Amino acid sequence: MTIGQRVHPGRPFPLGATWDGLGVNFALYSQHADRVDVVLFQGATPESAQRSIELPERTGPIWHGYIPDLTPGQLYGFRVHGPYSPIEGHRFNPSKLVLDPYARALGRHVAWHDSLFGYDLTSPDRDLSFDDTDSSPWAPLGVVVAGGYAWEADRSPRIPWEETVIYETHVRGMTLQHPGVPEERRGTYLGLSEPVVIEHLRRLGVTTVQLLPVHAKATESALAAAGLTNYWGYNTLAYFAPEPTYAANPAQAVREFKTMVRRLHTAGLEVIIDVVYNHTAEGNRFGPTLSFRGIDNLAYYKEDPDNPRFMIDYTGTGNTLDAGNPHVLQLIMDSLRYWVEEMHVDGFRFDLAAALARDLFEINMLSAFFQVIQQDPVLSQVKLIAEPWDVGPGGYQVGSFPWLWTEWNGKYRDSVRRFWKGDTGVLGDFATRFAGSSDLYGNSGRRPFASVNFVTAHDGFTLEDLVSYERKHNEENREGNRDGTDANYSTNCGTEGPTDDPAILARRASRKRALLATLFLSQGVPMLLGGDELSRTQHGNNNAFCQDNAISWFDWQGTPGLAQLVERLAAFRRSHPNFRRHRFLTGTPDQDGRRDVTWWHPEGHEMRTSDWHRSGGHLLGALLRGDQIEGRDVLGNRLEDSTFLVCFNASEDPERFALPPNGVGHPEEWIVTLSTEPDALEGGRHRPGATVELPALSVVVLEAVLHAAAE
Repeated sequence: MTIGQRVHPGRPFPLGATWDGLGVNFALYSQHADRVDVVLFQGATPESAQRSIELPERTGPIWHGYIPDLTPGQLYGFRVHGPYSPIEGHRFNPSKLVLDPYARALGRHVAWHDSLFGYDLTSPDRDLSFDDTDSSPWAPLGVVVAGGYAWEADRSPRIPWEETVIYETHVRGMTLQHPGVPEERRGTYLGLSEPVVIEHLRRLGVTTVQLLPVHAKATESALAAAGLTNYWGYNTLAYFAPEPTYAANPAQAVREFKTMVRRLHTAGLEVIIDVVYNHTAEGNRFGPTLSFRGIDNLAYYKEDPDNPRFMIDYTGTGNTLDAGNPHVLQLIMDSLRYWVEEMHVDGFRFDLAAALARDLFEINMLSAFFQVIQQDPVLSQVKLIAEPWDVGPGGYQVGSFPWLWTEWNGKYRDSVRRFWKGDTGVLGDFATRFAGSSDLYGNSGRRPFASVNFVTAHDGFTLEDLVSYERKHNEENREGNRDGTDANYSTNCGTEGPTDDPAILARRASRKRALLATLFLSQGVPMLLGGDELSRTQHGNNNAFCQDNAISWFDWQGTPGLAQLVERLAAFRRSHPNFRRHRFLTGTPDQDGRRDVTWWHPEGHEMRTSDWHRSGGHLLGALLRGDQIEGRDVLGNRLEDSTFLVCFNASEDPERFALPPNGVGHPEEWIVTLSTEPDALEGGRHRPGATVELPALSVVVLEAVLHAAAE
C-alpha cells in the first residue's frame, strides 16, 4: 500500500467515501465520538495489511478528512473512539472495525467471529463488559466506488397506479433453478433480467417487479451457527450497497444491479425494492458491533429513556432505528434518493413502516419522516408502499398512512382468504374489500389504488400451500415450529399436505383459481406472489425467511401452474376500466336510478340488509355498470366500459344463481366472458332473469349486451 502522508481537512459533505478523481473524501456522522480513524486495507483477506489514519476535522457532529491519491476499489472501515458506558447507552469500542453507513458497495462480507461483539461473551456481566479483541480480520469492509454508468436512454415506465400489477419476488430464488438462464447468471441480478425471465413477466401481464430486500445484508450469527441463512434479507447491513451475493461477479454488484434495472425498464417493467429502514442487522444489546452500534449507538437507535442500556424494539428484531434523529432521517432520505437517482429504481415497499412514524415513541402520521418525503422533489414522485404496521403498541395502522402512500392491505388478505375458505359471517367484509376498501381509504380522500391487494406474500403460505395445509410446518427453521403466524385462514381441502386424491386436488385447483380471479377483479392494485403462477410450494412453511434452498426457490419444471389463468386475468383487467376505477364504488343511484355497483342476491334481487347476515353467505354477485365509471383517461376522455356481473360461489357444491332481469342494466342477454371453471360455462349466453348454475368454488363474470336505449 502506497499512500502519501498528507491528510487534508476535507469536507463534511457528502457523507461516506467520495472519490473526486484525485483522492477520496471521508465523512462520518457521530454525535458522541471523541475521535474517528479511517482504516485502509490492501486486500480482503484476514491477514491483509491495513493502515489507520485519524480524520483531522470535525464540523458539528461530522468527522471528515481527505486523502489524496486514493482510487476506486480502495477497501476501508472506521474505528470510532468514545465512551464505553452501556448504562448510558454508549458502546464505542475502537478495537471493533465498523462499516461506513454510506458505503456504496461491500468489499468484504461479515465472517462470524467472537471478536465482532463489543463485550466479552464469557463474562457474567455480558454486555456491560468490554472486549478489546481486534475485529478487523472478520468485519465487513466498504469499498470506494467510482460511480458512472452507461444508462443510455433509460427512463422509468411510470405506470399509473390504476394500471399497476405487482409481482413480488426474490432475486436469487426466482432464477436459481431456471433452465433457460445461463448457469453462471442464475440467482443474480443479471439472471432476473435474462430475456426468458422478462418474457415470462410480460406474458403474465405484470407491470411492476417488487424485489425482496437487495440492500447488503447479514445473516444472524445464531442462524449461521445452525447452518441457515437470512434468505429474505430483512437484516440490513448497509443501506446504499446492493447485496453482492446476488451478483454474478460480486465485485460488480452495483453495475449488475443497474444493468438489471435498465433491461427491465427497456421491457416496460418498473422496479420496486423492499427497504428495511426500521432496524438493522446489529440486533439487541447482545448483538454484534458491525456499524451503527460502534459509530454512535445512542444516536442511531431508540433506547429506553429511563434505562438507555436497553433498546426499544418495535420491530421484533431487537432494535429500532431512531428516525426522529435528524441525522438518521438524513441517512434514510439520502439512501432513498440514491436508489432513485443513481440506481434508477421506481419506488419502494417499506418494511414495518409504522416504526418510521414514531418520532419519539407514539405513532404520528404527521412525523418528520412523512413530511420530508412529501416535500422531496424526487421521492414524492415515485411509488411508495407501506407495510402499515410494526410490533409496538398501536402498531397496526392499516388505512392510516398519508395520501401519497399506498398500503399492503392485510384486511383484504384475511377477508378474501376467509371467504374462500368457507367461513361464515364475512360476506359484507368480503364485498367491502372487493370494492376497494373505502372504509379504510375513502374518508381521507385517497383512491382505490391506495390498497395494494394481496392474497399471498413472501411472509406466509404460498397460494399452493394456502389450499393444502391448515397448520404451519416450520420445523426446518429449527425453532420448534413456534415461529410464523398461526392465523393463516387456510384449508387443506380434506388432507394435510400432498395427496393423490383427485377430488381433493380438484377442490384445491378450484380454490386457487377463484382466489386469483378475486385478486385481479378487485378494485385496488393486485400483487401476485412470485411463483404462485407455478403452483410453488414451501411444503407448509409459512416463515421461510431462513431457507435458501428448494423450499424457497422456484421450481420451473414442477407441477403445471396457473400462468395461463394469470395471463388471462391480467389482460381482462387491462382491457376493462370497470375493474380499475379511479374512484370508489358507492352504490348510490344517480338521477336515473343507475348505480355504479349493485350487490346481487343469488335469488334474483338486490341484496337487503338482512341478506348480508344470512346463514351460510357463500354466494354473492356484484353488478358493475360500465356507464357509471367516475373518472377520465389521460386524454381527458370519459371512461366507459361494458356492464359486468361478477358472481362468487365459495360453496363446495354447485349453486344456482338468478341473473338480473331486463330492467337492471337493460341487457338483451348475458354472455359468460370469464370463468374460473371455463369448461363449465365460458362463452354461454343467458337471457335476463335466467338462472345459471355456478360451479363449486368458482368466479364467473358475465357481460351484459345492452339495449340501444341504454347506450
